[in-house]
Amino acid sequence: MRLWRNNSGSLPDPRTGRYVTFGVGSPGGSDLIGYRKVTVTEEMVGQEIAQFAAVEVKTARGRVRPEQQRFIDHVLSAGGIAGIARSVDEARNILLT
Repeated sequence: MRLWRNNSGSLPDPRTGRYVTFGVGSPGGSDLIGYRKVTVTEEMVGQEIAQFAAVEVKTARGRVRPEQQRFIDHVLSAGGIAGIARSVDEARNILLT
């Protein structure tokens, strides 16, 4: 498993004053993104592929914004692993199941 912090947001371009949005999947991209290696069966015996992973990190009372939920839903519908974690144990459960 390999994860990176996905910093996202927007800042004004100092030259033009226009706001520039950054971060993978912005707006709504998860806080942690990455992949885990998966060994494919029969037709691709022995090959490893990367399965996209995304974890939205929240505090105990933190609210999930609609665009964050859409990002998670999209990753799941495409065969990735994704979810919302409010603790290290929850993050492990998302990533290791």
